[in-house]
Amino acid sequence: MSFNLRNRSLLDLKDFPPRAIRYLIDLAAELKRSKAAGNELPRLKGKNIALIFEKASTRTRCAFEVAVHDQGGHVTYIDPASSQLSHKESLKDTARVLGRMFDGIEYRGFHQSVVEDIARYSRVPVWNGLTDEAHPTQVLADLMTMQEFGEKPLHEMSFCYLGDARFNMGCSLLVGGTQMGMDVRIAAPTALQPPAALVAQMRELALTTGARITLQTDPLQAVVGADFLYTDVWVSMGEADEVWKHRIDQLLPYQVSTALMQATGKPRTRFMHCLPAFHNLDTEVGRQVYERYGLKEIEVTDEVFESDASVVFTQAENRLHTIKAVLVATLA
Repeated sequence: MSFNLRNRSLLDLKDFPPRAIRYLIDLAAELKRSKAAGNELPRLKGKNIALIFEKASTRTRCAFEVAVHDQGGHVTYIDPASSQLSHKESLKDTARVLGRMFDGIEYRGFHQSVVEDIARYSRVPVWNGLTDEAHPTQVLADLMTMQEFGEKPLHEMSFCYLGDARFNMGCSLLVGGTQMGMDVRIAAPTALQPPAALVAQMRELALTTGARITLQTDPLQAVVGADFLYTDVWVSMGEADEVWKHRIDQLLPYQVSTALMQATGKPRTRFMHCLPAFHNLDTEVGRQVYERYGLKEIEVTDEVFESDASVVFTQAENRLHTIKAVLVATLA
């Protein structure tokens, strides 16, 4: 299957029809096989890519850099310390300058309006590496991972996202799952459910795609029959330290444990996480939480994270292949 995405920006998965998303997942699988076989064709020779990071990253930065290098292109990394973005130069002016120098721009930062303005003024393809509202490249990797491990078509699979579903991961998984016609469950306290307007929009889209959308406050009910359980950190980047106590009180019942995995009633249910995960005391954050609140594990137990059911590292690797697919599809 082919689909013409040349010169398109990827700002939110809502911007792409289901057919385009399927094409990107299939292209990513093809590129993954080519890389493993050592016969990958460099389709981005002569292309220059700017990577703008207002939020630090491990997987997103590495995936974009390796993807571009694998495909024969070149990257320039730009962070707040190495640019005048929004300091001495307006976003609009910066975007117009970069658009004359680069063939495409990745942006990872805070507000969705920023990545949209970069796309508007640069006039080159722009890719959203994460904003507070959306994380489309992550969900492409998630869908690819589900396709690899699910053993049936995506529209026959079910997944349950547990935790704070108000922001980029909960919202983007709701969008991606709905577009693929999946059984989408969100398990979260009422105050941490996705925005009502987005839920209404996805319920309307589900009439076309065949998706099933369920919002639950009871995690044990929500996970029954799920093929995948998915969670994320409970406090987002940039939130104050004092948020932790309240968020732990809200979300401790949603911690992904062996008991919750077993509550699916399916022995082959897989565990997913977009990383980083606080599943032990090997991080500074993990140790601080233990000292203050006595928790050695936060959103997922170490037993689940390190189990055979966990596919988190394939999921992380697939960031590379799906991002590469986006670059090839929009630039090559």
